Amino acid sequence: MVDTNNVQIDASWKTILAEEFAKPYFAHIKEFLLQEKEAGHTVYPKWSDIFNAFNLTPFDKVRVVILWQDPYHGEWEAHGLCFSVQDGVRQPPSLKNIFKELQDDVWIVPPKSWNLTKRAEQWVFLLNASLTVRKDEPNSHKDIWRHTFTDAVIKTISDKKEGVIFLLRWAFAQKKKELIDTTRHIILEAPHPSPFSVHKWFFGCKHFSQVNRILESRGEKPINWDLNR
Repeated sequence: MVDTNNVQIDASWKTILAEEFAKPYFAHIKEFLLQEKEAGHTVYPKWSDIFNAFNLTPFDKVRVVILWQDPYHGEWEAHGLCFSVQDGVRQPPSLKNIFKELQDDVWIVPPKSWNLTKRAEQWVFLLNASLTVRKDEPNSHKDIWRHTFTDAVIKTISDKKEGVIFLLRWAFAQKKKELIDTTRHIILEAPHPSPFSVHKWFFGCKHFSQVNRILESRGEKPINWDLNR
């Protein structure tokens, strides 16, 4: 069993996910990551950023969930928020396409930094299904994370909250629909924004304006998608 006092995660998530932290598989995740370190493998994001999405967006504040597969695997890119890269890091092609759609949809100017922390602070939960990855090896940790901890996170959001908007990109994320109660939540689907699939209706999906219309229809504050402000 993992001592939850040593888990660097926001208190609201620590409470709501207490049963998951107590399960044997979570101790196995920790042991696996320690073995990766001992074997000399570089793992992203750094240890203190693994739960960055959870720490920036407490459970009770989650309004929108954006789900993707695993962190960027290039040097210093990942920092615990899906599709986001750290300040000073070159923009990945998928993120470039996301901002092209943002520009067309809600008329924002592309930012100088591609760090999405400002989104997370507006209660957009930027979740990777796998929270870690080995350097230069995409999907290398998928069997450790994907069907256990983060599935439980998605189902907990579905079971314990109301009216969350889920943005599911690409077939992988869309398979997670079975974890979401669609009578209580809203799902918006689109292809992956990579150069290989972006023209298959990701461009023109207008999910960013749709999210804000839904929030405003409830009397809630819209998301400011502009990272320049």
